[in-house]
Amino acid sequence: MTPEELMTLYRDPPDGVRVNMIMSLDGAAAFAGRAGPLSDTTDYHLLLALRGYADVVLVGAGTVRAEGYGPVKLTADQCVERWERWGLESPPPIAVVTHTGHVPASLFANPKQRPILVTTARLERAHPELHEHADLLIAGDTAVDIASAISVLQAGGMRRILCEGGPTLLDELVSNDLVDEMCLTISPTLAATAAIDRPGAHALTTPTRLTLGHVVTVDDYVYLRYVRPGEGSL
Repeated sequence: MTPEELMTLYRDPPDGVRVNMIMSLDGAAAFAGRAGPLSDTTDYHLLLALRGYADVVLVGAGTVRAEGYGPVKLTADQCVERWERWGLESPPPIAVVTHTGHVPASLFANPKQRPILVTTARLERAHPELHEHADLLIAGDTAVDIASAISVLQAGGMRRILCEGGPTLLDELVSNDLVDEMCLTISPTLAATAAIDRPGAHALTTPTRLTLGHVVTVDDYVYLRYVRPGEGSL
């Protein structure tokens, strides 16, 4: 299957929360704090494609800081498709779940695309200046109630919600039974799921790449075998 054919499989988003995540073979969602080292060109293009099918892109503040998020940019073809299918004229806004309001300046790079800060009443009281550059969605007094946040977004017409992580936000969505579709990319890499602080312990400097040996599906389970390059690969 070509990358172009792959993209067509995602053209019909759910009326709800679609999650797009990448994971290494050993269960890491990031390497050195970022998902980028686990990704490749096709996975990156899929991320961009999925944004074109969303009303809003929901992300945790940690991921926004680590990846240096900015406003969503769509291609001319994506803009045409959004208008023809849903009558949408602008790209989806980024909605950041944050308890502190600590987000990178890159998020505000385009004044015409104000981000949404999904936060608490306590933060709004402490930092009313946040209203100057972002739209605030208050979901809880001292802690963000993600179920309430999703309800408010959908009530405001943002029914197709694309979540791009990170793991903490995904856990919150799963705990509240809010995930309607899970798009998971398995990266053919070993990345080490946790930092090793033992004195003298070796640490990876780059993810270790393996090669696909086989992929088999049985009763909705996917069975993968990855090997060192040249050792029993397809």
